[in-house]
Amino acid sequence: MQKRAIRRGRPKGTTTFEAKPAKAFGEAVRSIRLEKATAQEALANIAGIERSHMGKIERGEHMPNLALILRIANALECSAAELMAATENNLRQLGPDDMETNMVEPRMISRNA
Repeated sequence: MQKRAIRRGRPKGTTTFEAKPAKAFGEAVRSIRLEKATAQEALANIAGIERSHMGKIERGEHMPNLALILRIANALECSAAELMAATENNLRQLGPDDMETNMVEPRMISRNA
């Protein structure tokens, strides 16, 4: 029996994140940036990332990790909580059908279990 060749990397067209939350986060970043009349390139420089990367985040093509979210919030001169609240509001605007697949209900953890 002959072994199958293993292909490295993801198959074309796949992502490692959910697209709707990424798009909602990107819209939140863009709207706050435009409210503050900041150019995308200036925001990227302050956050310490490439302008093209900031563009991908704003278009929902990339979901940043927590450290980058904190840097973006700092560059926007707002809290990460404000940024997440705006993201949640954007997700709610998608409607209940779309939101159920993307939002996780918080659960109480019992210490007696």
